[in-house]
Amino acid sequence: MSLHPSLQSYADAWTHSVEAISELVTPLVEGEWNRATPCPGWSVRDVVSHVIGTDCEMLGDPRPIHTLPRDLYHVQNESQRYQEIQVDVRRHHTAPEMVSELEYTIIRRSRQLRNETREPSTIVRGPRAVEETLEFAMRRRAFDIWVHEQDLRQALGRPGNLDSPGAYVTRDMLLAVLPKIVAKDAGAPAGSAVVFDVHGPVEFLRTVRIDAEGKGTIDGAPSLGPAATLALDWETYVRLSCGRVTPEAVADRIKTEGDADLASAILHSLTVTP
Repeated sequence: MSLHPSLQSYADAWTHSVEAISELVTPLVEGEWNRATPCPGWSVRDVVSHVIGTDCEMLGDPRPIHTLPRDLYHVQNESQRYQEIQVDVRRHHTAPEMVSELEYTIIRRSRQLRNETREPSTIVRGPRAVEETLEFAMRRRAFDIWVHEQDLRQALGRPGNLDSPGAYVTRDMLLAVLPKIVAKDAGAPAGSAVVFDVHGPVEFLRTVRIDAEGKGTIDGAPSLGPAATLALDWETYVRLSCGRVTPEAVADRIKTEGDADLASAILHSLTVTP
């Protein structure tokens, strides 16, 4: 294998999710491509267009030259505008055209991964024109495509793969940002601790601790007297973290103890949209 061992898990996660997406959408009839997904403003076709477009950028393809319509209500900032180009340029593509381009992109990207010899620390130009390490680009790609696989599953009524390789990449990506969310975004007080108890196909118990300077750290040891405890299932945690639902919409699936205001602030700060 030419791929660096530390990158293999991300390549495997991408492969698992993209093949699942292909299997989900290949048999769809034309109308099913227009179904709304939990991803704001995007249909099934739009999500698949995003998957294709992002992998084309990972391949180094030039971006389409395309002017966006002015009435896309869900496009509100430069990052969203950047992403929407690859989506809008395919909005009139037929189902056979979408499937054909997806399959061709999978073939090309799989070949690229098989032949990848660069070190994980190599600086590359990733999606959204951001320079980052190859390792981070591949990790974020595995995260992004698994979340969009789940968007498609929700839209098509085909649940599954909540514990696939991409789910564990997603778990690690989301846990990495929890200290900042709790300490800075939600404003947890210095010297406090917040416990997250997530159950379901992917389970974890983590404590975010805020030191005297207000900085957050995370570990797997329980806290004897946390300021707040949040218990919820894995799917709900993902959907909240990726901006697919509001805390109010899934309140019946969340149990909180302790400081109610802090718990609410954390739940409203969770979103890390891929």
